[in-house]
Amino acid sequence: MAPDAGRERCLVGLIGADIATSLSPQLHEREADELGLRYFYQLIDIARLGLEAGDVGALLRDARRMGFRGLNITHPCKQAVVPYLDSLSPAAAALDAVNTVEFTGGQMIGHNTDLSGFEAALASGLPGVRMRHVVILGAGGAGSAVAHAVLRLGAQRLTVADVVSSRAAGLAASLRTQFGLDSLRACDPAGLEAALADADGLVNATPVGMEPRTGMPVAGHLLRPGMWVADIVYRPLQTELLRQARDLGCQTLPGSGMLVFQAADAFRLFTGYAPDTERMLSHLASLTGTPEHALLPGYGVSRPDDGQGSRVPGR
Repeated sequence: MAPDAGRERCLVGLIGADIATSLSPQLHEREADELGLRYFYQLIDIARLGLEAGDVGALLRDARRMGFRGLNITHPCKQAVVPYLDSLSPAAAALDAVNTVEFTGGQMIGHNTDLSGFEAALASGLPGVRMRHVVILGAGGAGSAVAHAVLRLGAQRLTVADVVSSRAAGLAASLRTQFGLDSLRACDPAGLEAALADADGLVNATPVGMEPRTGMPVAGHLLRPGMWVADIVYRPLQTELLRQARDLGCQTLPGSGMLVFQAADAFRLFTGYAPDTERMLSHLASLTGTPEHALLPGYGVSRPDDGQGSRVPGR
């Protein structure tokens, strides 16, 4: 018998733009090896293919015909993909954004593991931080996921900032309706100084600072000691925003935790197996040459159940 004969096969992928440096293929494939699965993760880069976000529907149909189990979806397709799906999970419907599509029973079902991924990362990486007022940069699909996670974790006030003021206002209005809170505000970059003056925490949910681009999503002088700062960007792990915040003595959270937890949730959907998230953090540490404690500083203080690779019932 051939070495891999009889092992379960799983073909998945990622649709997005400028994703050549994504670590998702290695994260998924290494954990699949640990669980004895034949697993191949394909990058589908719309920028390299000369496609646009609106072409995501055709890519979904092609992938399903070719036997994919599912697809991860990233910028700029997280909201563009929604009209092409048969149904949405409650989280995806609430966010109107999808980062994982599951092909099952002849259906294309949209999920959002960004929400659960960031929620787990923040709860594990910065346990017990104050959340009286949190400012989120970015009102796109990722910003919406982060906002929901922060509110679910108990934020009392939330300010959403975006360069497109109407987009920030739309997200704030949606959150007010869904969570029944009046203390949800929107602002444009000009209003950031006032918003950050009394903020306990700041989350960058924009691509600013991601390789190969550099830069800061907010002026450095607006950061101050005593606040915590999180970034969803994980390439590089230590963005300029986090470096400057750390130099001020702020608690910081890199995007690596969100990357691992959202990948673990997507892996469950694709395979029916629950991966070991602690092991996946070890995979990421190996891939990046970074100590595990730097990937998710408080991990182990309040650790989510990872299932230890057990089969999910009914899958």
